[in-house]
Amino acid sequence: MDTATVLPHVNAALNVTSTVLLLVGFGLIKAGHRELHRKVMLAAASVSAVFLVCYVVYHFTAPIFVFPGTGWTRPVYFTMLASHVVMATAATPLVILTLWRALSAWRATGNLNAPEAFARHRAIARWTWPIWIYVTVTGVGIYVILYHVFPTPA
Repeated sequence: MDTATVLPHVNAALNVTSTVLLLVGFGLIKAGHRELHRKVMLAAASVSAVFLVCYVVYHFTAPIFVFPGTGWTRPVYFTMLASHVVMATAATPLVILTLWRALSAWRATGNLNAPEAFARHRAIARWTWPIWIYVTVTGVGIYVILYHVFPTPA
C-alpha cells in the first residue's frame, strides 16, 4: 500500500477525531470545566496538526483526482469542496491565534479562572470554533462522497 491509498482513510479518521474533540471541548467550556477544556482543545489542535501534515504528504504523493459524479451531485460536491477549502484556509491561522491567546493568558496568570485574562481568547474563539468544526465535518463529508458514495475502481 502506498500513501495515496492509505492517507485518505487516515485523514478521515483524524478529521472525525478532531470533530469529536472539538465537540467535547465545547461542552466542557460551557460546563465550566476549564482545565479539561484546555487539555481537550490542545488534543484537538494536535490531531489537526497531524492531519495537516498527512494531508500535505497525501497531495504531494497522490495522482490528480477527477470527481466522477454527474448531474446534481457535481455542483453539490464542488460547492462543499470550495467552502471547505476557503474555510480551512481561514481556520489554520485562526486556530493558531486562538491557541496563542489562550496559552498566553494562562502563562500570564497561571490561572484558568481569570476571566479577564481570557477575554481576547474568548473573542476570537467565538469565530474560530464554528469555522474549525465546519472544516472537520465537511472534510469527513468530502471523504465519504469521494471514497464511499463515488468510489473509483481499484
